[in-house]
Amino acid sequence: MTWMRGQPDASVQTIAHDVEATDVFLRSPFRVAIDSGKRVRQKLQINGPHIFAIYEELKHDGHTDYVAWPLNHTQGRRHLITFATDRPDGFSDQELALLDTLVPWYSLVTEVRVKDQLARTLLETYVGAHASDEILHGAITRGSRETIIAAILICDLRNFTRLSDSLPRDELIEILNRYFDVVAEPIERHGGEILKFIGDGLLAVFPMDGTDACQHLLAAVQEGYQSASCLRRTAELVRFGTGIHLGEVMYGNIGSKKRLDFTVIGSAVNLAFKLEALTKTLDRPVLLSGDFVQAAACFDQTDYLGPQRVSGFYVPIGVHALRLNASQMPC
Repeated sequence: MTWMRGQPDASVQTIAHDVEATDVFLRSPFRVAIDSGKRVRQKLQINGPHIFAIYEELKHDGHTDYVAWPLNHTQGRRHLITFATDRPDGFSDQELALLDTLVPWYSLVTEVRVKDQLARTLLETYVGAHASDEILHGAITRGSRETIIAAILICDLRNFTRLSDSLPRDELIEILNRYFDVVAEPIERHGGEILKFIGDGLLAVFPMDGTDACQHLLAAVQEGYQSASCLRRTAELVRFGTGIHLGEVMYGNIGSKKRLDFTVIGSAVNLAFKLEALTKTLDRPVLLSGDFVQAAACFDQTDYLGPQRVSGFYVPIGVHALRLNASQMPC
């Protein structure tokens, strides 16, 4: 986070996990302060080049003095705070003494803020944006739930067992990550929420309280298949099936006393899983229930395959197959 005089707010830049291995970091006062745990100070308007590039940049911008302190957090973690001034005489001894006194308070406040942001980021990463917000607002009791209407999407990679048996571990993980990238990114971009990755599959929902949720789901699926159309493992196309349904689901905490999962359950979710499994039998990559097609009014984008027997459901289910255009078919 960087603030300069005249800015109404600080600018925020996201830094990669491996920044400490970069040449920019290794050749900087940041590393010196963090490694030594001591204050680093440098007068900037001197003759000759500075040892660190950041000093030259600040000098060029008219700064006269620079100082950096390590911020010591718990569990041995160390961060950094820096100040620079363009006042001709730089920082006074009294100002540096005041900042020395304030550094422990900066450490305390920043640790609270960093851990709060870390908790939010971790929850969003592992359970999704909406679920993480619910958890942070106290939905952590087993059985806490709400009933929502949602469009449900299930994806599953084809031939994963055979791939697992025939590929080295690292190559298999690379294929899984690339597959999840092309499927998941459009879902999140169009407002869907990925609740979980299940081995080589995923479960996502588009709550119907969102605007045009069904149309956003269809757009996400079509973009995912288009991106995956050239996704190959050597000469073999990476294939996956998708089941789509719409209905009432229970959304909340399910699990044991000590281990909870924030997810959706219900008959509608079960049917979405069954439709995905049916893609193998009917040899169509994307199958949709009649309920979803009716709600989305997407009859012109599908082929009606008639009522289909689905295990666990007594009444045959009207099933449609989504038409994929040429750019979404195998390369």
